[in-house]
Amino acid sequence: MFVLTRLFAPFLALAIATAPAPLAAQNLFAPAIQVNDSIITNYELQQRRRMLQVLSAPGDLTQLAREQLVDDRLRLQAASDNGIRPTDQEVLDGMAEFARRADMSREQFVAALAAEGVAEQTFRDFVQAGLSWRQLVQARFGARATVSEDEIDRALSQQGTGSTVRVLLSEIIMPVRPGEEDVVRARAERIARIKSFGAFAAEARQYSATATRQDGGRLPWRDLSDLPPPLQPLLLGLAPGEVTDPIPLDGAIALFQMRDVQETGYTPSKVSAVEYAAYYMPGGRSAETLAKAREIIGRVDRCDDLYGVAKGQPPEVLERGTLPVEDLPTDIALELSKLDPGEVSTALTRSGGQTLVFLMLCGRSAEIQEDVDRSQITLGLRNQRLAKLADGYLSQLRADALIVEK
Repeated sequence: MFVLTRLFAPFLALAIATAPAPLAAQNLFAPAIQVNDSIITNYELQQRRRMLQVLSAPGDLTQLAREQLVDDRLRLQAASDNGIRPTDQEVLDGMAEFARRADMSREQFVAALAAEGVAEQTFRDFVQAGLSWRQLVQARFGARATVSEDEIDRALSQQGTGSTVRVLLSEIIMPVRPGEEDVVRARAERIARIKSFGAFAAEARQYSATATRQDGGRLPWRDLSDLPPPLQPLLLGLAPGEVTDPIPLDGAIALFQMRDVQETGYTPSKVSAVEYAAYYMPGGRSAETLAKAREIIGRVDRCDDLYGVAKGQPPEVLERGTLPVEDLPTDIALELSKLDPGEVSTALTRSGGQTLVFLMLCGRSAEIQEDVDRSQITLGLRNQRLAKLADGYLSQLRADALIVEK
């Protein structure tokens, strides 16, 4: 918001009005910076700095004034070279538009600036440079800033609001092979009573079947909403160091230790569905089957590649589908939550441990917020694109310009 400090007398206005002008005042109009064939005077620098001060701009105002005025000269020169010059009425309208941001009319805003020692021409020059540049950018890059429907959909799917809970977990997932049920359950009950991070990590290295076992089962920060819905209330009930009760999965038992929890200020859009592929490999977690799985990982990059891997085999060896997160089996949902599209997990088994699940994430679909105005998203994306093109163009103008400090 526009803030008038009213802490200084209008020194510049009084100095200009004084006649004959003293040497200091004459030096105000001496050249300070040359930008190609244009000159920026000390007076312009002082005026721009004063205007920035009145507008409560942050940072080093002297340096900012210099940078802004050099850029304004480059903008005006480029606009002139392309035959663009806003009309007097367009400049007045631009001044009025700027003043409305401070809930003032143009006349009120000009008077308020004058009371703080900022001349109307300083404000006018500022607006004219910005308006000239806006018209030039639109004429030069407008056709390249079109936005497709797919881009709008992607932007909508990335919208998020509010806050979310993130958790830092360690995991142990132990396969339950035929004949070992009682032993694994007893071990899980013992691990569930652990309070030490180090002790849990040691158990993970010894018994867990996941890729995190070498790191003591440690997982990176995860949004709670990304985890399977049945796990979320269990995890929220844990304090750091505590471990969940044993969680039965298909052919395995899982335990999670809470290492830390935090609330952030942003909630990503809720994932509405997950597309995945599961290639079922006989042999379970045998060394031979795991070696074959590693070989397949080395030659597949996306889910479609698995059709070639499964070619000539019974159709049931390859399962591909898209399901809402809440409809996924808990163990499948848990593993998929760890993956980016194209990544693979070999932590799970089926058929009592006799079949290895080669699980690949194909993609996630986020809920699109229907109450968001697509036209506003389109305008925002278009303006972002124009801004990037304009920044690149201005950088080029700076690089090609003759800029001399006097």
